Amino acid sequence: HERGDLFATGLSDRVFAFSTTKMAAMLTHAASAPVATAARAINPKSTVRGSVSTASLSTNAAASRSAQFVQGERAAAFSLRQRRQSSAVSKRSIAKRVVSASASSGVPAVQAAAASEWKGAKLKPLGYSVLAGLLIWLIPAPAGVSAQAWHLLAVFVGTIVGIITNPLPLGATAMIGLGVSVVTGLLPFAAAFSAFSSEIPWLIALAFFLARGFIKTGLGNRIAYYIVSLFGKSTLGLTYSLVFSEALLAPAIPSLAARAGGIFLPLTKALCVACGSEPEKGTEKKMGAYVMTTVFQTSTITSGMFITAMAANPLSVNLAAAAIGQTITWGQWALAASVPGLICLVAVPLILYVLYPPEVKDSPEAPVKAKEELEKLGPMTSDEKIMAAALSVTVALWIFGSKFGIGSVAAALVGLSTLLITGVITWKECLAEGPAWDTLTWFAALIAMASYLNKYGLIPWFSSTVVKAVSAAGLAWQPAFLVVVLLYFYSHYMFASGAAHIGAMYTAFLSVLVACGAPPLASALVLGIFSNIMGCTTHYGIGSAPPFFGAGYVPLATWWKIGFGLSVFYIATFLGIGSVWWKLIGIY
Repeated sequence: HERGDLFATGLSDRVFAFSTTKMAAMLTHAASAPVATAARAINPKSTVRGSVSTASLSTNAAASRSAQFVQGERAAAFSLRQRRQSSAVSKRSIAKRVVSASASSGVPAVQAAAASEWKGAKLKPLGYSVLAGLLIWLIPAPAGVSAQAWHLLAVFVGTIVGIITNPLPLGATAMIGLGVSVVTGLLPFAAAFSAFSSEIPWLIALAFFLARGFIKTGLGNRIAYYIVSLFGKSTLGLTYSLVFSEALLAPAIPSLAARAGGIFLPLTKALCVACGSEPEKGTEKKMGAYVMTTVFQTSTITSGMFITAMAANPLSVNLAAAAIGQTITWGQWALAASVPGLICLVAVPLILYVLYPPEVKDSPEAPVKAKEELEKLGPMTSDEKIMAAALSVTVALWIFGSKFGIGSVAAALVGLSTLLITGVITWKECLAEGPAWDTLTWFAALIAMASYLNKYGLIPWFSSTVVKAVSAAGLAWQPAFLVVVLLYFYSHYMFASGAAHIGAMYTAFLSVLVACGAPPLASALVLGIFSNIMGCTTHYGIGSAPPFFGAGYVPLATWWKIGFGLSVFYIATFLGIGSVWWKLIGIY
């Protein structure tokens, strides 16, 4: 900067002139001295004029060279000064244009500059999040609710609004929510980060890593091309093949997060990529958005159709046995859910095909092209074989591991360890899997806050308030049944775990239904099945939601809109057609 000022003021010219004048004098003296000495040695009596004349020639030559040097240096300095001045003029011109543009739009220049430099959160969505939290915080806590629980609810709601409006990436928003909880003393550090030791968030992250190997090795493409060769004449046909494949595996794999994230997410993503639908290329609506949404939504149905299709379903069975004195069998649950469940599995792809259609619907040439691609792939590579073996072992442990005391996370770690040891994927690639770490962060943060809302007494207070209100209304069991079931279903917006919701509210709400005269077994089954289906509403409400949403095919607002709309359809189907079916099979 200082050199620029020197050149701009011309002071450097004077410095160069002084320096080069001194240099010329030194060169002149150095050139003349040897010549004069040599002349005296040859002819000591020679006239001084001769030696001076010779020295003068040398001196003049040296002076000429010095002058040329000075002129060259001055020219270089002048040229550099001109470039500096030109740059300054350009900057002033740009500044004038910014000021002019700001003035013409009615915005002060300072504001325009500040706006152009802002790189932080989107301010309007951030304002909505803060306002939502502040409004609840400033409202006095209801009777029976501690200030700590009420203020944590304010932070939780503010975080949820932030996740919906998206002022920052989801993980950043969740971390800010945890930060506010810790700074305000609502949660100690150990409580705020307690869910990072929970199995479900890590199982989802591990599923992302397995999916990375599935796609990297080309095994995903190979399987995808094979499925396309069989069902690829239409996007709808492909989607149904995925939906019913997942339904067949549902009763055998009790972890929905493992089933959806570890098997069907990588398979679905490979299918979408093979068909040219990728969020990174702006082609997510080609087919991926539709397929991802459909497979996720139907996964909430299949998890509710069998006791063994979701890890928390046995908890519902145990709580029901304690509350009504009757144990629900595997066959009773499956039979009760079969008809309304199958109707939903068939109808949801069609409903979304109309409401959220793919851009590419028919591709009669796809099976032929898929077969050609399979031929180009040739035989399986060694990495594909290792990936297939690792995935097979992982799935086998998910199905049978409980008999040997091996949980879902341990099974996923076996598969991941195999891939890391053999070099099929590297730890650097796992670290670069941004969606995995982002999902782990925001999901664990929401689980922690939601679980402490229960521990601080907010959820029990809500349950008891509902019980008192319904009992005081004196409703017949049918309308009371509808009110209680709807409250149970949509209160899931406050939960990031089906197990937490069941543990907090299942017994209380089932007791209310029985007290109002509702059929005990039917009530227990409806609450148990809906404990799965209610996960359709959000991107954090059930184990399959974070991995499918994290794939990046569906915007958050669209995800929530579709979830709420389909929730109405699910409730109408199970309470409408389902009630008729349950009457026929003797449930009530």
